Amino acid sequence: MRRIPSVNGLLNHPEGKRMIEIYGRENFLKTAREVLEDLRKEILELPVPGMGEGDLVSENILKKIESHLVQKLAPSLRRAVNATGIVIHTGLGRAILAQGAREAIWNVTKGCCTLATDIETGLRGHRDIHINRLLCELTGAEAGILVNNNAAATVLILNTLAKGKEVILSRGQLVEIGGSFRLPEVMETSGSILREVGTTNRTHLKDYEAAINEKTGAIMRVHHSNYRIMGFAEEPEIEELVELAKKYNLPVIDDLGSGALVDLKEFGLETEPVVQRSINAGADVVCSSGDKLIGGPQSGVIVGKADIVNKIRNNPLMRAFRVGKLTIASMEATLKLFLNPEKLKKRHPTYKMFSLSLKELNKRAAKVANKLRKTVSERAQVWVEGGESQVGSGSAPEETIPTKILCLKAFNLGPENLAKKLRRNEPPIFSRVYRETVLLDFRTIQPDEDELVEEALLKILTE
Repeated sequence: MRRIPSVNGLLNHPEGKRMIEIYGRENFLKTAREVLEDLRKEILELPVPGMGEGDLVSENILKKIESHLVQKLAPSLRRAVNATGIVIHTGLGRAILAQGAREAIWNVTKGCCTLATDIETGLRGHRDIHINRLLCELTGAEAGILVNNNAAATVLILNTLAKGKEVILSRGQLVEIGGSFRLPEVMETSGSILREVGTTNRTHLKDYEAAINEKTGAIMRVHHSNYRIMGFAEEPEIEELVELAKKYNLPVIDDLGSGALVDLKEFGLETEPVVQRSINAGADVVCSSGDKLIGGPQSGVIVGKADIVNKIRNNPLMRAFRVGKLTIASMEATLKLFLNPEKLKKRHPTYKMFSLSLKELNKRAAKVANKLRKTVSERAQVWVEGGESQVGSGSAPEETIPTKILCLKAFNLGPENLAKKLRRNEPPIFSRVYRETVLLDFRTIQPDEDELVEEALLKILTE
């Protein structure tokens, strides 16, 4: 115990002084005390004296202190490599932002920005002006606003149009979204009253009409998103619901979930509901996520008829659900990519991943595999095989995309341990484990991350 250096001794040590300059005196003092206390506890817990001389040398203790400081001050939220094969991965931040969106965020953080001030008049304006025109042009709607996610959009719409009133919805559309948020609970929070019609697999137009009464506030359709009802199933099309609603002077709310702005058939995928169709069909208000198939930052998009969108904008809850300058800047840049759909495959990360050819994926995976074999052939079995990627985040749930996967079996390391070591890498690399094999899908690994993956595997497998 007496050989443990004092805090003052560590403070006055050249390495201690260097760390104080970098991390600050208070940070250093607090961490030094914690490290020394842990050391005392460790000594007391030893059954017999066995602490090595090196463990009590000031230089080695200072190294421990710096290690603790680095870990303490490192960002918890940081970049990661997605090798899971799930293109839009909710746990890994959903859509990867396009270069233009990242530049837009940087541009508005360098100083002040024109968030809510009119350049011409110098007077306070509305922040929706930055994306309203783009949303209208891309969807055909009369007006559009942005909120912090699609659940917020749903609550805001229902609270504005049907607070204290019944909202008619098919039983087959009572979805549960990520994080165990269920639509009936979301509707209850909004102040509206759920009126279920039909059955799980079949709901007819006559079921909606039979439910209409003096308490009805709106008719709602919700896209299934993360599941499909197959076989003996039927639901009215949005055009039919709009026609019925007109007859009774009721608004139609269409919650599309993923909110595609282009037909996924162009990318060889199952079709997801396109926002433009709902607007053209006459839906009064349509909402969707901004960070799924649109590929922007986390947000909820609301578009529709101008009078209804204005009512929603003026709802007091709008202030609680509105987005800030970083979301607006990145969403504006993302939406502009859809003005030139022919270039989506090159400029939009999500649609670029959808479009990667098997030949290109195989070339990249084989390059990494060949380099690994030259170094770790005695430590691991490495090969490339075909596999399937997924769209993710509830979009096209039954659809898979052919891909190429780097497969690894380490002889002295179990698959779960290898996957854990990859996650502990800097940056963390997230893979899949299947049948005692670690799988890394090159469709979701970005081309400039191939070298990072290779270096991490070499380091782990040669330790």
